[in-house]
Amino acid sequence: MNEGLERIAQRAKADRRCRFTALAHHLTEEFLRETWQGLNRKGAPGVDGATAAEYAANLDANLRMLVDGMKRRYYRAPHVRRVYIPKAGNLEKLRPLGVPTVEDRLLQAAVAHILSAIYEADFLECSYGFRPGRTAHQALAALRNEVMFGGAQWIFEADIRGFFDHLDHDWLMRMLDLRVGDPWILRLVRKWLSAGILDHGQVTVPEEGTPQGGPISPILANVYLHYALDLWFEKVVRPRCVGKATLIRFADDFVVFFQSETDARRFAAALPARLAKFTLTLAEEKTNLLPFGRRHWRLGQSHPYHFDFLGFRHHLGTDRKGRMAVVRIPSPKSVRKFLAEVKERLRQHMHDRPQDQQAALAAKLQGFYQYFSLWHTYRKLSVVRREVLRLWKCILEHRSQRGARTWAR
Repeated sequence: MNEGLERIAQRAKADRRCRFTALAHHLTEEFLRETWQGLNRKGAPGVDGATAAEYAANLDANLRMLVDGMKRRYYRAPHVRRVYIPKAGNLEKLRPLGVPTVEDRLLQAAVAHILSAIYEADFLECSYGFRPGRTAHQALAALRNEVMFGGAQWIFEADIRGFFDHLDHDWLMRMLDLRVGDPWILRLVRKWLSAGILDHGQVTVPEEGTPQGGPISPILANVYLHYALDLWFEKVVRPRCVGKATLIRFADDFVVFFQSETDARRFAAALPARLAKFTLTLAEEKTNLLPFGRRHWRLGQSHPYHFDFLGFRHHLGTDRKGRMAVVRIPSPKSVRKFLAEVKERLRQHMHDRPQDQQAALAAKLQGFYQYFSLWHTYRKLSVVRREVLRLWKCILEHRSQRGARTWAR
């Protein structure tokens, strides 16, 4: 970690009420250059059409101009280019993403590092998404431990409808103001929140939400839900529960485990009003309270129940010795999304050499395996592999126009 960020992190941890009033001076050419080295430079260009390679070709001069612009206070957040990608699990629906310019992406990433240094001292153990040193697999391990050894009997699965689209700007700025007192940093965040969105030639100024796709969005989402959900659960909900209650959150996806059905139902009744206070709503069709624990497994009551979380479908089953186990396989939505990506990749590269197609498919499958290779997933992964081979074979047959072929050909 950058030396300046380390000092911020140490002070934030030592004094949880400290309000940082001088942060903008950390946005130096040196710090921006360090941020550039870790920036994902494969993204599409923004509204100015400039690519990362073009920006890097004159990096020193560009950084100097960016820092000078901030010092003179004439920096303006450029418009965000809106693109649409298929939604996971429903390929007919599209999900909007915001594509900032390369320079704006760099500055957002630098500010995100500063905010992360502050808020890592505040974020609770229940939060796993988009945090340094925390992964989805750690959240999955915590979930399993809660069911197997934590006494969980009920699970509340929830889905916040369009979270990134409905995040309230005023609430977010009030939350940031509790820890960030530097007016220039706060103005930067406000500029990004209200930056015009270029969509099919039309520019609109958003009154709520933060575009997914910018490096600043994940930390802003975590700050928002830290105050709207995590602290409320920790300070208000848990102390009033009869039994144990545990929240596991990854960005805007979360599940809550309860020992007591009464506690679970009280939480389910109270949550909508809590979220509504922060202009958020639950997607009722994706929100459920399920029996999911050892007692229900012994009575045979948990067999029909399952829930999806972090790309996996979870249900209770048995291990090889007949003991209760949390069985996890890739969710149907995850499989559909992956196969759709494979199919689109094959379509776009239909005329590549077969050996090049094979290398690309092997890399795609390896990435899928690396995330989903857990105990109980072998059979499902084999099914996915066979389907990838079938899709590839169909493309080869279509290209050759010679009808069915065997792999020997």
